[in-house]
Amino acid sequence: QVQLVESGGGSVQAGGSLRLSCAASLYIDRTYCMGWFRQAPGREREGVAAIDTGDRMTDYTDSLKGRFTISQDNAKNTVYLQMNNLKPEDTAMYFCAAGTTFPCRVVSMLFNYWGQGTQVTVSS
Repeated sequence: QVQLVESGGGSVQAGGSLRLSCAASLYIDRTYCMGWFRQAPGREREGVAAIDTGDRMTDYTDSLKGRFTISQDNAKNTVYLQMNNLKPEDTAMYFCAAGTTFPCRVVSMLFNYWGQGTQVTVSS
């Protein structure tokens, strides 16, 4: 059973930064597709970013490119999401996901395992 545990969420003012962490119960030095998604109340789940842990190729939702960065630390089996210049519209529950479908793209149907989420709230 794959377990994904997110952390790092919280409340921040607009323009601030947060770094989310996803601790995985799998060895990400092997090849997995790891991703971040978010869901705001009353809205559909939205892809944020994905990374192929083998070749470290990344995929981003176009509207978030440049502000959000996904990365990995193989020694810690952890994937990160660095979020800069946060806006109130970034307020959502953020979920980590893992899958084994390639090419790795930030499309939710490609992911088999999901974490419980971490809340991010951005105030204006």
